[in-house]
Amino acid sequence: MATALLDDPHTAYAAMRAAGPAHQVTLPDGSPVWMLTRYADVRAGLADPRLSLNKRNGTGDWGGFKLPPALDANLLNMDAPDHTRIRRLVAPAFSARRVEALRPRVADLAAALLARRPTDLVSGYAVPLAVTVICDLLGVPDADRPRLRDWTAGMLTGSAEAVAAFETYLHGLISAKRTEPADDLITAMVAARDEDDRLSEDELTSLAFLTLLAGYENSVNLTGNCILLLLQRPQLAAAVRADERLRRAAVEETLRYEPPAILALRRFAREDLSYGDVTIPAGATVLLSLAAANRDPAAVDDPDEFRLRVPAAPHVGMGYGPHYCIGAALAMLSAEAAVGVLLERFPDVALTDPAAPPAWRRSIRSRALSELPVVLTP
Repeated sequence: MATALLDDPHTAYAAMRAAGPAHQVTLPDGSPVWMLTRYADVRAGLADPRLSLNKRNGTGDWGGFKLPPALDANLLNMDAPDHTRIRRLVAPAFSARRVEALRPRVADLAAALLARRPTDLVSGYAVPLAVTVICDLLGVPDADRPRLRDWTAGMLTGSAEAVAAFETYLHGLISAKRTEPADDLITAMVAARDEDDRLSEDELTSLAFLTLLAGYENSVNLTGNCILLLLQRPQLAAAVRADERLRRAAVEETLRYEPPAILALRRFAREDLSYGDVTIPAGATVLLSLAAANRDPAAVDDPDEFRLRVPAAPHVGMGYGPHYCIGAALAMLSAEAAVGVLLERFPDVALTDPAAPPAWRRSIRSRALSELPVVLTP
Protein backbone atom coordinates (compact mmCIF):
# COMPACT_ATOMS: atom_id res chain seq x y z
CA MET A 1 0.00 0.00 0.00
CA ALA A 2 2.82 2.41 0.85
CA THR A 3 4.29 2.02 -2.64
CA ALA A 4 0.88 2.60 -4.22
CA LEU A 5 0.46 5.82 -2.22
CA LEU A 6 3.76 7.04 -3.63
CA ASP A 7 3.26 5.89 -7.22
CA ASP A 8 -0.42 6.71 -7.79
CA PRO A 9 -1.97 8.24 -4.67
CA HIS A 10 -5.40 9.06 -6.08
CA THR A 11 -6.02 5.54 -7.35
CA ALA A 12 -4.83 4.08 -4.04
CA TYR A 13 -7.06 6.42 -2.05
CA ALA A 14 -10.08 5.62 -4.21
CA ALA A 15 -9.63 1.94 -3.43
CA MET A 16 -9.29 2.67 0.29
CA ARG A 17 -12.41 4.85 0.36
CA ALA A 18 -14.42 2.11 -1.30
CA ALA A 19 -13.08 -0.64 0.97
CA GLY A 20 -13.92 0.93 4.32
CA PRO A 21 -13.72 3.98 6.58
CA ALA A 22 -10.38 3.30 8.29
CA HIS A 23 -7.27 1.34 7.31
CA GLN A 24 -4.04 0.23 8.92
CA VAL A 25 -1.10 1.30 6.76
CA THR A 26 2.66 0.99 7.08
CA LEU A 27 4.37 4.08 5.72
CA PRO A 28 7.52 3.91 3.59
CA ASP A 29 9.63 4.74 6.65
CA GLY A 30 8.10 1.77 8.50
CA SER A 31 5.73 3.77 10.72
CA PRO A 32 2.45 1.97 11.45
CA VAL A 33 -0.56 4.29 11.22
CA TRP A 34 -4.31 4.34 10.80
CA MET A 35 -5.67 6.32 7.88
CA LEU A 36 -9.08 7.89 7.22
CA THR A 37 -10.01 8.69 3.62
CA ARG A 38 -13.73 9.55 3.44
CA TYR A 39 -14.74 13.22 3.37
CA ALA A 40 -17.19 13.11 6.27
CA ASP A 41 -14.73 11.24 8.52
CA VAL A 42 -11.76 13.41 7.59
CA ARG A 43 -13.62 16.69 8.05
CA ALA A 44 -14.99 15.58 11.41
CA GLY A 45 -11.58 14.27 12.46
CA LEU A 46 -9.90 17.59 11.74
CA ALA A 47 -12.01 19.20 14.47
CA ASP A 48 -12.28 16.23 16.85
CA PRO A 49 -10.60 16.94 20.23
CA ARG A 50 -10.25 13.17 20.73
CA LEU A 51 -7.56 13.30 18.03
CA SER A 52 -4.61 15.07 19.64
CA LEU A 53 -1.56 16.71 18.07
CA ASN A 54 0.42 16.34 21.27
CA LYS A 55 2.92 13.49 20.88
CA ARG A 56 2.56 12.59 24.56
CA ASN A 57 -0.84 11.11 23.67
CA GLY A 58 0.70 8.66 21.21
CA THR A 59 2.29 5.27 21.65
CA GLY A 60 5.22 4.02 19.65
CA ASP A 61 7.53 6.07 17.46
CA TRP A 62 6.11 8.44 14.88
CA GLY A 63 8.46 8.62 11.93
CA GLY A 64 8.00 12.31 11.16
CA PHE A 65 10.48 15.17 11.39
CA LYS A 66 12.95 14.85 14.27
CA LEU A 67 13.38 18.37 15.62
CA PRO A 68 15.33 19.83 18.55
CA PRO A 69 13.28 21.30 21.43
CA ALA A 70 13.76 24.86 20.20
CA LEU A 71 11.93 24.01 16.95
CA ASP A 72 9.57 21.32 18.24
CA ALA A 73 7.47 23.53 20.56
CA ASN A 74 5.28 24.59 17.66
CA LEU A 75 1.61 24.61 16.72
CA LEU A 76 1.91 21.25 14.95
CA ASN A 77 2.47 19.56 18.31
CA MET A 78 -0.09 21.41 20.43
CA ASP A 79 -3.71 21.16 21.49
CA ALA A 80 -5.81 23.81 23.22
CA PRO A 81 -5.23 25.85 25.30
CA ASP A 82 -1.55 26.28 24.28
CA HIS A 83 -2.42 26.04 20.59
CA THR A 84 -5.11 28.70 20.99
CA ARG A 85 -2.80 31.03 22.93
CA ILE A 86 0.02 30.92 20.40
CA ARG A 87 -2.17 30.99 17.31
CA ARG A 88 -3.78 34.23 18.54
CA LEU A 89 -0.37 35.92 18.47
CA VAL A 90 0.17 35.47 14.75
CA ALA A 91 -3.42 35.44 13.48
CA PRO A 92 -3.61 39.26 12.99
CA ALA A 93 -0.69 39.14 10.53
CA PHE A 94 -2.67 36.72 8.33
CA SER A 95 -6.08 38.40 8.57
CA ALA A 96 -8.05 38.84 5.35
CA ARG A 97 -7.55 42.62 5.47
CA ARG A 98 -3.79 42.45 6.02
CA VAL A 99 -3.35 39.82 3.33
CA GLU A 100 -5.45 41.67 0.77
CA ALA A 101 -3.29 44.75 1.28
CA LEU A 102 -0.34 42.68 0.01
CA ARG A 103 -1.93 41.96 -3.38
CA PRO A 104 -0.22 44.80 -5.32
CA ARG A 105 3.17 43.89 -3.86
CA VAL A 106 2.76 40.21 -4.75
CA ALA A 107 1.66 41.09 -8.30
CA ASP A 108 4.70 43.35 -8.74
CA LEU A 109 7.02 40.60 -7.50
CA ALA A 110 5.45 38.12 -9.91
CA ALA A 111 5.89 40.51 -12.83
CA ALA A 112 9.54 41.12 -11.93
CA LEU A 113 10.26 37.39 -11.79
CA LEU A 114 8.56 36.77 -15.14
CA ALA A 115 10.61 39.55 -16.72
CA ARG A 116 13.56 37.17 -16.35
CA ARG A 117 11.66 34.66 -18.54
CA PRO A 118 12.18 31.58 -16.34
CA THR A 119 11.98 28.24 -18.13
CA ASP A 120 11.11 26.37 -14.92
CA LEU A 121 8.13 27.86 -13.12
CA VAL A 122 8.98 26.08 -9.85
CA SER A 123 12.59 27.15 -9.24
CA GLY A 124 12.33 30.36 -11.26
CA TYR A 125 8.88 31.58 -10.23
CA ALA A 126 6.90 29.81 -7.49
CA VAL A 127 9.88 29.38 -5.14
CA PRO A 128 11.33 32.91 -5.22
CA LEU A 129 7.85 34.43 -5.08
CA ALA A 130 6.90 32.44 -1.98
CA VAL A 131 10.24 33.06 -0.27
CA THR A 132 10.06 36.81 -0.87
CA VAL A 133 6.48 37.15 0.34
CA ILE A 134 6.92 35.21 3.58
CA CYS A 135 10.34 36.71 4.32
CA ASP A 136 9.00 40.24 3.77
CA LEU A 137 6.24 39.49 6.26
CA LEU A 138 8.57 38.09 8.91
CA GLY A 139 11.43 40.52 8.37
CA VAL A 140 14.13 38.18 7.07
CA PRO A 141 17.00 40.20 5.48
CA ASP A 142 17.35 39.88 1.72
CA ALA A 143 20.86 38.46 1.91
CA ASP A 144 19.72 35.54 4.08
CA ARG A 145 16.88 34.32 1.86
CA PRO A 146 18.83 32.00 -0.49
CA ARG A 147 20.11 30.07 2.54
CA LEU A 148 16.57 29.60 3.82
CA ARG A 149 15.60 27.99 0.52
CA ASP A 150 18.52 25.55 0.78
CA TRP A 151 17.77 24.67 4.41
CA THR A 152 14.09 24.14 3.70
CA ALA A 153 14.87 21.84 0.80
CA GLY A 154 17.32 19.94 2.99
CA MET A 155 14.85 19.53 5.83
CA LEU A 156 12.27 18.03 3.48
CA THR A 157 14.78 15.30 2.66
CA GLY A 158 15.58 14.69 6.33
CA SER A 159 18.90 16.53 6.56
CA ALA A 160 20.00 16.92 10.21
CA GLU A 161 22.58 19.49 9.07
CA ALA A 162 19.82 21.65 7.56
CA VAL A 163 17.80 21.47 10.78
CA ALA A 164 20.81 22.50 12.87
CA ALA A 165 21.69 25.36 10.52
CA PHE A 166 18.11 26.62 10.49
CA GLU A 167 17.96 26.57 14.30
CA THR A 168 21.24 28.44 14.65
CA TYR A 169 20.10 31.05 12.14
CA LEU A 170 16.79 31.65 13.90
CA HIS A 171 18.50 32.19 17.25
CA GLY A 172 20.69 34.82 15.58
CA LEU A 173 17.76 36.48 13.80
CA ILE A 174 15.73 36.71 17.01
CA SER A 175 18.73 38.21 18.81
CA ALA A 176 19.08 40.80 16.03
CA LYS A 177 15.41 41.76 16.31
CA ARG A 178 15.85 42.26 20.05
CA THR A 179 18.71 44.65 19.36
CA GLU A 180 17.10 46.43 16.41
CA PRO A 181 13.28 46.03 16.39
CA ALA A 182 11.46 46.53 13.10
CA ASP A 183 7.91 46.58 11.76
CA ASP A 184 7.70 42.86 11.05
CA LEU A 185 6.21 39.67 12.43
CA ILE A 186 9.32 38.31 14.13
CA THR A 187 9.72 41.56 16.06
CA ALA A 188 6.10 41.21 17.16
CA MET A 189 6.81 37.65 18.31
CA VAL A 190 9.85 38.84 20.26
CA ALA A 191 7.73 41.50 21.95
CA ALA A 192 5.16 38.89 22.92
CA ARG A 193 7.98 36.90 24.54
CA ASP A 194 9.92 39.70 26.20
CA GLU A 195 7.24 42.24 27.10
CA ASP A 196 4.04 40.28 27.57
CA ASP A 197 5.55 36.90 28.57
CA ARG A 198 3.05 35.08 26.35
CA LEU A 199 5.68 32.76 24.84
CA SER A 200 8.52 30.67 26.17
CA GLU A 201 11.86 31.03 24.39
CA ASP A 202 11.41 27.66 22.66
CA GLU A 203 7.87 28.62 21.63
CA LEU A 204 9.20 31.86 20.14
CA THR A 205 11.86 30.09 18.07
CA SER A 206 9.47 27.31 17.06
CA LEU A 207 6.81 29.79 15.96
CA ALA A 208 9.25 31.68 13.76
CA PHE A 209 10.47 28.38 12.31
CA LEU A 210 7.00 27.05 11.55
CA THR A 211 5.78 30.31 10.01
CA LEU A 212 8.74 30.36 7.64
CA LEU A 213 8.64 26.68 6.73
CA ALA A 214 4.88 26.23 6.33
CA GLY A 215 4.34 29.62 4.70
CA TYR A 216 6.96 28.85 2.09
CA GLU A 217 6.23 25.22 1.29
CA ASN A 218 2.44 25.39 0.96
CA SER A 219 2.58 28.50 -1.21
CA VAL A 220 5.15 27.02 -3.61
CA ASN A 221 3.19 23.81 -4.07
CA LEU A 222 -0.20 25.47 -4.45
CA THR A 223 1.13 27.89 -7.06
CA GLY A 224 2.94 25.22 -9.05
CA ASN A 225 0.04 22.79 -8.98
CA CYS A 226 -2.47 25.42 -10.07
CA ILE A 227 -0.35 26.53 -13.01
CA LEU A 228 0.22 22.92 -14.09
CA LEU A 229 -3.48 22.05 -14.00
CA LEU A 230 -4.40 25.10 -16.06
CA LEU A 231 -1.65 24.60 -18.65
CA GLN A 232 -2.82 21.01 -19.07
CA ARG A 233 -6.25 22.47 -19.92
CA PRO A 234 -5.71 25.44 -22.29
CA GLN A 235 -9.44 26.22 -22.48
CA LEU A 236 -9.59 26.70 -18.73
CA ALA A 237 -6.42 28.79 -18.80
CA ALA A 238 -8.02 31.03 -21.43
CA ALA A 239 -11.15 31.39 -19.28
CA VAL A 240 -9.08 32.40 -16.25
CA ARG A 241 -7.10 34.88 -18.33
CA ALA A 242 -10.32 36.47 -19.61
CA ASP A 243 -12.05 36.74 -16.23
CA GLU A 244 -10.12 37.74 -13.10
CA ARG A 245 -12.91 36.39 -10.92
CA LEU A 246 -12.05 32.86 -12.05
CA ARG A 247 -8.56 33.04 -10.54
CA ARG A 248 -9.99 32.25 -7.11
CA ALA A 249 -12.04 29.41 -8.60
CA ALA A 250 -8.88 27.91 -10.14
CA VAL A 251 -7.00 28.10 -6.83
CA GLU A 252 -9.91 26.63 -4.85
CA GLU A 253 -10.24 23.78 -7.32
CA THR A 254 -6.50 23.13 -7.09
CA LEU A 255 -6.82 22.87 -3.31
CA ARG A 256 -9.49 20.26 -3.86
CA TYR A 257 -8.02 18.36 -6.81
CA GLU A 258 -4.26 18.47 -6.05
CA PRO A 259 -3.86 19.94 -2.55
CA PRO A 260 -0.29 20.89 -1.58
CA ALA A 261 -0.59 18.76 1.56
CA ILE A 262 -1.85 15.23 0.86
CA LEU A 263 -2.17 14.43 4.57
CA ALA A 264 -3.17 16.56 7.53
CA LEU A 265 -0.92 16.73 10.58
CA ARG A 266 -0.57 13.35 12.28
CA ARG A 267 -2.84 12.92 15.26
CA PHE A 268 -2.98 10.55 18.22
CA ALA A 269 -6.16 8.90 19.47
CA ARG A 270 -6.88 9.92 23.07
CA GLU A 271 -9.29 6.99 23.41
CA ASP A 272 -10.61 4.08 21.38
CA LEU A 273 -12.39 5.50 18.31
CA SER A 274 -14.94 3.68 16.13
CA TYR A 275 -15.45 4.20 12.41
CA GLY A 276 -18.09 1.81 11.12
CA ASP A 277 -17.04 -1.61 12.36
CA VAL A 278 -13.38 -0.54 12.73
CA THR A 279 -11.93 0.50 16.08
CA ILE A 280 -8.76 2.59 16.27
CA PRO A 281 -7.10 1.95 19.66
CA ALA A 282 -6.12 4.71 22.07
CA GLY A 283 -2.60 5.98 21.48
CA ALA A 284 -2.54 5.01 17.79
CA THR A 285 -1.23 7.43 15.17
CA VAL A 286 -4.00 8.60 12.84
CA LEU A 287 -3.54 10.26 9.45
CA LEU A 288 -6.38 12.13 7.80
CA SER A 289 -6.03 12.13 4.02
CA LEU A 290 -7.01 15.52 2.63
CA ALA A 291 -6.38 14.36 -0.93
CA ALA A 292 -8.63 11.32 -0.53
CA ALA A 293 -11.42 13.29 1.16
CA ASN A 294 -11.40 15.93 -1.55
CA ARG A 295 -12.15 13.35 -4.24
CA ASP A 296 -14.86 11.53 -2.32
CA PRO A 297 -17.87 11.14 -4.68
CA ALA A 298 -20.12 11.30 -1.62
CA ALA A 299 -19.09 14.95 -1.21
CA VAL A 300 -18.27 16.20 -4.73
CA ASP A 301 -19.85 15.66 -8.14
CA ASP A 302 -17.37 14.33 -10.73
CA PRO A 303 -14.54 14.45 -8.18
CA ASP A 304 -11.85 13.29 -10.61
CA GLU A 305 -12.57 16.15 -13.02
CA PHE A 306 -10.73 19.47 -12.64
CA ARG A 307 -13.01 22.33 -13.54
CA LEU A 308 -13.73 25.91 -12.49
CA ARG A 309 -16.48 25.42 -9.94
CA VAL A 310 -18.42 28.48 -8.78
CA PRO A 311 -19.17 28.27 -5.95
CA ALA A 312 -16.22 26.09 -4.98
CA ALA A 313 -16.82 22.41 -4.28
CA PRO A 314 -16.46 21.25 -0.67
CA HIS A 315 -12.85 20.51 0.22
CA VAL A 316 -10.41 20.35 3.12
CA GLY A 317 -7.35 21.32 1.13
CA MET A 318 -6.19 23.73 3.84
CA GLY A 319 -7.63 21.75 6.73
CA TYR A 320 -10.65 22.51 8.84
CA GLY A 321 -11.48 23.50 12.40
CA PRO A 322 -9.04 24.92 14.98
CA HIS A 323 -6.00 23.79 13.00
CA TYR A 324 -7.10 25.27 9.66
CA CYS A 325 -3.96 26.59 7.95
CA ILE A 326 -3.33 30.02 9.42
CA GLY A 327 -1.55 31.15 6.26
CA ALA A 328 -4.23 29.90 3.87
CA ALA A 329 -5.37 33.37 2.77
CA LEU A 330 -1.79 34.42 1.98
CA ALA A 331 -1.01 31.24 0.06
CA MET A 332 -4.21 31.57 -1.95
CA LEU A 333 -3.62 35.24 -2.75
CA SER A 334 -0.05 34.47 -3.85
CA ALA A 335 -1.25 31.67 -6.13
CA GLU A 336 -4.00 33.87 -7.59
CA ALA A 337 -1.50 36.63 -8.33
CA ALA A 338 1.07 34.23 -9.78
CA VAL A 339 -1.48 32.63 -12.10
CA GLY A 340 -3.06 35.92 -13.14
CA VAL A 341 0.18 37.75 -13.92
CA LEU A 342 1.57 34.75 -15.80
CA LEU A 343 -1.47 34.44 -18.06
CA GLU A 344 -1.63 38.20 -18.63
CA ARG A 345 2.04 38.60 -19.53
CA PHE A 346 2.36 35.36 -21.48
CA PRO A 347 -1.07 34.42 -22.89
CA ASP A 348 0.48 31.64 -24.97
CA VAL A 349 2.52 30.07 -22.15
CA ALA A 350 2.65 26.31 -22.63
CA LEU A 351 4.24 23.25 -21.13
CA THR A 352 7.55 22.43 -22.79
CA ASP A 353 6.36 18.86 -23.37
CA PRO A 354 2.59 18.52 -22.88
CA ALA A 355 2.84 14.74 -23.22
CA ALA A 356 5.42 14.34 -20.45
CA PRO A 357 4.12 13.18 -17.05
CA PRO A 358 4.29 15.82 -14.31
CA ALA A 359 7.50 15.79 -12.26
CA TRP A 360 5.90 14.98 -8.90
CA ARG A 361 8.20 14.50 -5.93
CA ARG A 362 7.78 11.05 -4.41
CA SER A 363 6.09 11.80 -1.10
CA ILE A 364 3.03 10.59 0.75
CA ARG A 365 2.84 13.87 2.66
CA SER A 366 2.90 16.56 0.00
CA ARG A 367 1.86 16.99 -3.61
CA ALA A 368 4.75 18.99 -5.00
CA LEU A 369 6.38 19.47 -8.38
CA SER A 370 10.16 19.27 -8.57
CA GLU A 371 10.04 21.28 -11.80
CA LEU A 372 7.57 22.80 -14.25
CA PRO A 373 9.28 23.40 -17.62
CA VAL A 374 7.47 25.89 -19.86
CA VAL A 375 7.85 27.92 -23.03
CA LEU A 376 7.12 31.61 -22.49
CA THR A 377 5.98 33.29 -25.68
CA PRO A 378 4.67 36.86 -25.28
